[in-house]
Amino acid sequence: MTRECQKTLSEMTADKIRDLIHKNALEAGAKLNEIQLCEQLGVSRTPLREALRALSAEGLVDIHPNRGAFVSEISMEELQHSFEVMSILEGSCARLAAERLTNADLAELEKLHEKLEDHYRDNDPHAYVQHNKDYHEFIQEKTGNPVLSRIVSDLRGRIQLHRFRQIYRPGRLDRSIDEHRGLMEAFRAREGERAEKLMQLHLKKQCDALVMYYAELGRSVASGELKKAKPAQVKQTETTKRGDLQDADIPPHSRSIQTGRQQLNLVQHDDPGKRR
Repeated sequence: MTRECQKTLSEMTADKIRDLIHKNALEAGAKLNEIQLCEQLGVSRTPLREALRALSAEGLVDIHPNRGAFVSEISMEELQHSFEVMSILEGSCARLAAERLTNADLAELEKLHEKLEDHYRDNDPHAYVQHNKDYHEFIQEKTGNPVLSRIVSDLRGRIQLHRFRQIYRPGRLDRSIDEHRGLMEAFRAREGERAEKLMQLHLKKQCDALVMYYAELGRSVASGELKKAKPAQVKQTETTKRGDLQDADIPPHSRSIQTGRQQLNLVQHDDPGKRR
């Protein structure tokens, strides 16, 4: 019996709500009307409330006593801080996994990577991000450190929604698969330090793409509330260069984005990549 067949009604309900949030059909900050959701999803209030509690634990929903449930909002500053922490944690996961992968583990990781290649060839970013989660969770599992794994899982639930959104920026899918190819080379070589640096860079680039995504929409908060900003107010003072993976010791350079309300200072890191 597959895992899908084993899911409870509340888990399936949570899957449907999660998908609506990922697709922005339920915008950040929006109140979740239980009656409407029950009718839309064809469930009673009991599995719906269980689903909302599960999504609250993931950080996708905020539940306030006497007020109800709302799609979570996150400030741009908090989002950047979350990605910064996640890059450190997932970098550690990559290093430990690279050092501890068995041949069987590596073969399984190759299969997960090939799924990403398939979705890339099909130009299917939604499926790509869904299977990307499986890829990262497998690496996390192979650290052999349940404490680290638990901490990473908690934070992943908080930023997963935003990982979905950043992949739709022009060129981001191309860059993401290149980053994954570099990671696979490090895993095949069992080079823990290199895998760590590449994973950290992978997360930093996701964050940069996401900040640009929201800035181009004129948002200073990762929510459904749009500022009244003209397109000219959103500018990038330096174009991000794609390029091939390079050595990690090249100094980073800075760039800034003006969103109309605040300036976001980013750091663009060059890639560790292949050794010359």
